Amino acid sequence: MAEDSASIHQQNESANQDETVRSSNFLRQIIERDLADKPTQGLVTRFPPEPNGYLHIGHAKSICVNFGLAADYQGHCHLRFDDTNPEKESQAFITAIADDIQWLGFDWHGDIRYASDYFDQLHDFAIYLIKQNLAYVCHLSPDQAREYRGTLTKPGVNSPHRDRSIEENLALFAQMTAGDFDDGACVLRAKIDMSAPNINLRDPIIYRIRKVTHHQTGDKWCVYPTYDFTHGQSDAIEGISHSICTLEFEDHKPLYNWFLAQLPVPCQPRQFEFSRLNLNYTVTSKRKLKQLVDDGVVSGWDDPRMPTISGMRRRGYSPVSIKNFCQATGVTRVNGVVDMAMLEFAVREYHNVHAPRAMVVINPLKLVISNYPVDQVEQLDAPNHPQDITMGSRKVPFTQTIYIDKADFRESANKKFKRLVTGKKVRLRNAYVIMAESVVKDDSGEVIEVHASYDPDTIGQDPVDGIKPKGVIQWVSVTEGKPITIREYDRLFSHESPEKASEDSGDSDFMSCINPDSYCEHTECFAEPSLLDASAEQVFQFEREGYFVADRHDFSRDQPVFNKTIGLRDSWPKQEQG
Repeated sequence: MAEDSASIHQQNESANQDETVRSSNFLRQIIERDLADKPTQGLVTRFPPEPNGYLHIGHAKSICVNFGLAADYQGHCHLRFDDTNPEKESQAFITAIADDIQWLGFDWHGDIRYASDYFDQLHDFAIYLIKQNLAYVCHLSPDQAREYRGTLTKPGVNSPHRDRSIEENLALFAQMTAGDFDDGACVLRAKIDMSAPNINLRDPIIYRIRKVTHHQTGDKWCVYPTYDFTHGQSDAIEGISHSICTLEFEDHKPLYNWFLAQLPVPCQPRQFEFSRLNLNYTVTSKRKLKQLVDDGVVSGWDDPRMPTISGMRRRGYSPVSIKNFCQATGVTRVNGVVDMAMLEFAVREYHNVHAPRAMVVINPLKLVISNYPVDQVEQLDAPNHPQDITMGSRKVPFTQTIYIDKADFRESANKKFKRLVTGKKVRLRNAYVIMAESVVKDDSGEVIEVHASYDPDTIGQDPVDGIKPKGVIQWVSVTEGKPITIREYDRLFSHESPEKASEDSGDSDFMSCINPDSYCEHTECFAEPSLLDASAEQVFQFEREGYFVADRHDFSRDQPVFNKTIGLRDSWPKQEQG
């Protein structure tokens, strides 16, 4: 019944080849036209994350676009870390990001690349701009720089340091590089146009002083290039043909092109933008995700409630589900918000086909079958998947005393209740038909035990008296079943737009929309013993409960922990919860 992670990954990849459907979009049209015009050029894309946090669902779409296009057109995709801000970066983030990409089923061309690999070349490019009188050292304070920059309706004003001589700027930049100035004392700015309608062209910063140790270069540098200066030149150094990014970088495109036009770069990449993936009932700002982690709202970046790839993996989402979801959202230039239910549908659709079944009782109620032999343990056959005989079957131990779920029994009920009622019959999944006869209650009047009888001739067939059972319920043997822990998760936010809801209510804190019922832990659950043989990250459908995954970190045979992936159907209220 158990499968190792490598086998599961192979199944995911095989299923992905069958299930993911290509669709034409404007990026494909551009690439096909470019390859037709220059058939020997080839397609080279890149995925350039900042190693200052974990990747989220929006990054998953960018990964699918960049790596997917490269694969489809026999090109290459590079993984390059934009590591220009060492204060917020770490090797732990680098490792997590690389793991996420490979878990999704993609691999990069060649070695992992870093913007820091090009720091020497970028520094030379900065000196080149100074020598061309296209860059200068500016000593304005951050507040002064903002004032001089202007607004969307008001042009900027030249810095009083803008007309320094080339020689003076070279000397000052050399001092910056040597560590002669304190952090924030000055910056190197490109000399473009302070009256440009696009604020990004108003003499942007290209180098700043940061006296911190870099996770790749150590203490070699105390000046670091900005993202806008680094990105295009790194693309050019690597021979990127199509620099594909999301729409928030569209306003930066003129700056991207300006640097490429001014510098002696080896090639001229072109930037193309598509709409980012925005999902309701969540936030994808790294700053906000970090706040959730730092404030202890979640257990970490891979908390199963987080919209991070690692979080979704730990929750039991499959790589195929995520890729199919990203494919279904399409590639356009129109921003919008995608309903969380669309992602959850993709998760259910995959697991409904691929997840083996098992029986677990989350809220146990003891049931004694009075006419069943006291010491008998009967091994019943149960299919691992009712619609897929190739998944085989398993043995489930049946005994006189079993657990059923408390919600599956009532002393009396109307005809709509299709489970166990006193004096009525119900079928135990993969087992016998039973009839409840009496109950035992505690001092408060709560039912703590049900007594029933069974019909020994009802495995695989209805009772001979013609009275069919009203429903089917799951069960677990009291003596043979095993205790497990279940962590139940729901959406982290109760409002479909957490940031907008907090603004509308006058509360600037998006965490005012945290769903207080997003997590609970059940420690008195009982499972059929075969579940102890599960592999970490293996997903099961617990009969009538939903899909659950063996926690990738905490699951062991001695301490089996399962995370709820998703229910069998969407139970989330359609009205806003905030």
